[in-house]
Amino acid sequence: MKILIAKRNLPAGRLGVLLSVSAFAAAALLASTTIGKSGNEKKIVQSCNNTELSHVCIMKTIFGLDTSQEGNSFSSFETPEKVDAAIKKGLEWTAKAQSNDGGWGAGTHSRQDILDPHAVSSDPATTSMVAMSLLRTDNTLQKGEYSKNLKKATEFLLKATEDCPDNQPYLTTLTNTQPQIKLGRNIDVILTAQFFTNILRFDITDAQLKKRIEKALDKCVARIQKGQDVDGSWKDGGWAPVLQSALANNALESADDVGRQVDRDVMEKSRKYQNSNFDTKTNSALTSKAAGVMLYGLSSTTRASAKESKRAQDLVDKAKQEGKIKDNKVTEENLRAAGVASPDAKELVTAYSINKSSQAQALREDVMSGFGNNGGEEFMSFLMTGESIMMQGGNDWQKWYDMMSGKLVNIQNGDGSWNGHHCITSPVFCTATCLLILSIHNDMQFSMQQHPKKNN
Repeated sequence: MKILIAKRNLPAGRLGVLLSVSAFAAAALLASTTIGKSGNEKKIVQSCNNTELSHVCIMKTIFGLDTSQEGNSFSSFETPEKVDAAIKKGLEWTAKAQSNDGGWGAGTHSRQDILDPHAVSSDPATTSMVAMSLLRTDNTLQKGEYSKNLKKATEFLLKATEDCPDNQPYLTTLTNTQPQIKLGRNIDVILTAQFFTNILRFDITDAQLKKRIEKALDKCVARIQKGQDVDGSWKDGGWAPVLQSALANNALESADDVGRQVDRDVMEKSRKYQNSNFDTKTNSALTSKAAGVMLYGLSSTTRASAKESKRAQDLVDKAKQEGKIKDNKVTEENLRAAGVASPDAKELVTAYSINKSSQAQALREDVMSGFGNNGGEEFMSFLMTGESIMMQGGNDWQKWYDMMSGKLVNIQNGDGSWNGHHCITSPVFCTATCLLILSIHNDMQFSMQQHPKKNN
């Protein structure tokens, strides 16, 4: 696979978070195949040496400009040949599946048996998922084998957002799509916002197009914020409401990271809601809003707490280097010594503890089995967990990637697609999510390092 080298056009001090969509294959039906170092040739991905904040290339590490041992492990990541081949086949199938209107569709909940991508209507949620997978696999509006497909998808999503009346409750008039029923009625605007955020991280030479995307993103952010419930979750959550709420949280965080105005109160309520879904005493997620499936609850909590957890660790690491504290343990005492106010220190410790505990639980075999077999929700949940693991640094992400890439390559259909066996069965939606998992390391050039932010 080619190396994605993209110059980012971020406001000063803003380097962002990535796509926050979830995805893992259910372990119950997956073979235990892994693609490790033995027996398979791998391509070594090397990062560049440009240290400008606006230039962050592939494999530059999740810490952006990090040159530590952890950073070096990202910069020399070896991609298995079998994974490259699987991604290529998946992209070829995806391009052929695109509709004439530029979008892709998942189909309706009542007709989960329809697997022909051209027999269903295009919807914003599925189109956004595919568009994000194209971005992550070395395609931009300016270059890449599937650049034309991405351009058509971008126009489809812009038109859907621009043509949506303010008094229309949802981004699309389509109802009962597979993503809506399972991930929530607001999922179209949430995933569309995430795509707009992701594409704004790249140079867009057309100034008018960039303004359209920014305006459309602002419109999506306003709609997402309007859909928040009093408890901090999101309304009309579908079969597993916790997934939609986690994705909404991630979309707003990402929009904030690229300089768009996001309501701080909405974000605070969202984080508290996500944290409330995990019981640190029992080390388990509450499943009442996760369709009774532990995987959905854990992956949502793990991903939603990832940024604050990373921020807490960065603060104590810096304080230790400056000689302010003796060790780099994330405690309230150490955070206060690092200059964090007591209330904020307590919240950061809570987020850190929840993230570490939920991450460990999410990788248990019984949790990974999800609903019992493969569905789009499983793929989505595992993607969120994987992103969280990579954001925290260390070597765990490599073990996770070898395991997951092996499993996904093993269950890929002969035509290059993936599909679910329950709930979200759509081959388009599932293929996009699996491509996002297999190429997850390509987006880790978006830094999780905390930089000072300018006031909006």
